[in-house]
Amino acid sequence: MKKTLKALFALAMISPLLPAAVFAGGRSIYGSDDRRDLFDASPKERALADSVVSLWRAENVTGNRAAGGFSLTTTNFSDDLDLCPGERFSGQPRGDELCSGALVGGDLVMTAGHCVNDQAMCDGLRIVFGFAIKDPGAGAPDMIGADNVYSCKQIVTRAKVMDGPDYALIRLDREVTGHKPLEINRDGNLKQGDGVLVIGYPVGLPLKIAGGAAVRDASREGYFVSDLDSFGGNSGSPVFNAATGLIEGILIRGGEDFEMAPEGCMTMAVNPQNGGRGEDATKVSAFAPFIPALSRVKDPAGLSFRNVKVPAARAEQADPGRYFSAGFQ
Repeated sequence: MKKTLKALFALAMISPLLPAAVFAGGRSIYGSDDRRDLFDASPKERALADSVVSLWRAENVTGNRAAGGFSLTTTNFSDDLDLCPGERFSGQPRGDELCSGALVGGDLVMTAGHCVNDQAMCDGLRIVFGFAIKDPGAGAPDMIGADNVYSCKQIVTRAKVMDGPDYALIRLDREVTGHKPLEINRDGNLKQGDGVLVIGYPVGLPLKIAGGAAVRDASREGYFVSDLDSFGGNSGSPVFNAATGLIEGILIRGGEDFEMAPEGCMTMAVNPQNGGRGEDATKVSAFAPFIPALSRVKDPAGLSFRNVKVPAARAEQADPGRYFSAGFQ
């Protein structure tokens, strides 16, 4: 059965027992649509994107490691959301719209706190590298190699605060091979006007990179506001400093994604570049102590990263409520 976002929003109002990640509201376009596929990325952006992951329900990632690969269950973006003709990426496949994340340690992934509410949800996740369109004219892969699919073993630390920080660090079932942990900005020097870009899986689409954005407000406690072009499914996406390539935060909430056109189909919600509510991202300083420091070392293969300090696990922070509004993925 096809479900529009309007239907999901209505369901959210009457189904308070369903997990927050089911409801895919909370993002939008500011000014021009700056989303790009991986094949249209710069070498620097490709390097960052290589360590960005999508979070899937286990039942939609089928196969086994022994067989060498996993099949991904997807749907058609346009059909699934009743899109109006001409909407961007409408012909692309749409996978799980759960969340995005990033590798920040040998077996450590950061995402949003509302993306993994408890250990039971962690157990039901598969973390996938490489759901992306790598060449012009090519499609997104429907089969992912076993070395790019991982399970969620443990929630290391987590917080989800209304109008505040929202983050989680999860430990994978094994060390990641073939992808380098990304670096975070530990200096806390982000300021209004700094350029930012986001890499993730909007609405469950193959990986998208969106730049052309800046920090609107860096003064909020635990989070900052930007004008990034992002959608439900981008929750948990790393937000990078466009100049340094360091992670500045985790995308967590924003304006509505879609709106109903007069014709009865769904179209993207578009705001002026400086309009709309903006998109919120948890500041990396909120969870930096729990991410291993990385040391650059030279080896025969070139530059690599190794963990030099692994933080101790911390008890989960208080969770003063679940999010079910259309403005929170």
